[in-house]
Amino acid sequence: MSIATAPAALPQANEPCWCGSGRKYKRCHKKLEGRVLQGEVTPMRSVPDHIARPPYADTGEYEPWDEPMVKSPEVIEAMRRSGKVASTVLREAGAMVAPGITTEEIDLYIHNRFIELGAYPSTVNYHGYPKASCTSINEVICHGIPDSRPLQDGDICNIDVTGWIGGVHGDTNATFFAGEVSPESRQLVKVTEEAMWKGIEAVKAGRPLSDIGRAIEDHVKPYKYGVVKAFVGHGIGEQFHPPPQVLHYYDSRQDSVIMRPGMTFTIEPMIALGSIGYKIWDDDWTAVTSDGKRTAQFEHTMMVTDGDAEVFTGGEGAASPVAPWHR
Repeated sequence: MSIATAPAALPQANEPCWCGSGRKYKRCHKKLEGRVLQGEVTPMRSVPDHIARPPYADTGEYEPWDEPMVKSPEVIEAMRRSGKVASTVLREAGAMVAPGITTEEIDLYIHNRFIELGAYPSTVNYHGYPKASCTSINEVICHGIPDSRPLQDGDICNIDVTGWIGGVHGDTNATFFAGEVSPESRQLVKVTEEAMWKGIEAVKAGRPLSDIGRAIEDHVKPYKYGVVKAFVGHGIGEQFHPPPQVLHYYDSRQDSVIMRPGMTFTIEPMIALGSIGYKIWDDDWTAVTSDGKRTAQFEHTMMVTDGDAEVFTGGEGAASPVAPWHR
């Protein structure tokens, strides 16, 4: 599918819209000024046969099974490896973010880099998803499909990667700056990353899972930001999204879920400048804020221990409250 892109000089309100619809600009694309527009999405890429693949790789579907939330020592060790691979790919992909590059180019690098490292890009054909990563720009909350749209100066771009290696998934994401980003967006990204770490600090054996959401919510509240409720963290291991769900806001229903050593899950808050309501594009994946205001997101895969959480996807700089993503 080829999607028309806006010209540099936009028409006046009562002139015909640039997209060729025949409608006046004010009644067609004017309402989308400043928002992310869909680009062209290339076909799904193949993964070489020598790369071991998860059960859904060939069909796009699989039957979930009752995976233990507390993992075996063998699974935990494998998750340390998958987490390191995912962290490596994310950092390298993030270094590519700059005005003029397309998210398609970034995704091609991610796809090939996972294969080089012996991993299957977990999102490829997961419920039919066509790419090796999700790239969510500005008002895109999550699940943005990499496409032909070049990043623009001032964009913020979340890159979400997951790799399957050794029979387990490692899942991580971060939000990066393209060029000169406004102070408002810089603060949003900084506070979102801090909020993720506040959630990670709340991971303590014997405590309720609801502590995580409470910590995140408490951190962003003074900034009057919204915590997106529609999308949540999740268990992870041999399956991509087994239990438990990890809410990024306080909910008393999670008071009864007690964290135990050996539990593995992601924490991945999506924080919005405005409304936490969302819409889904006609690609059935891309979620955007209902008011068009920006969101940011960060994510790590971790394990509950008898002490502090072990962050599998931390990599270099993970101990810092705000990792050095931003040049």
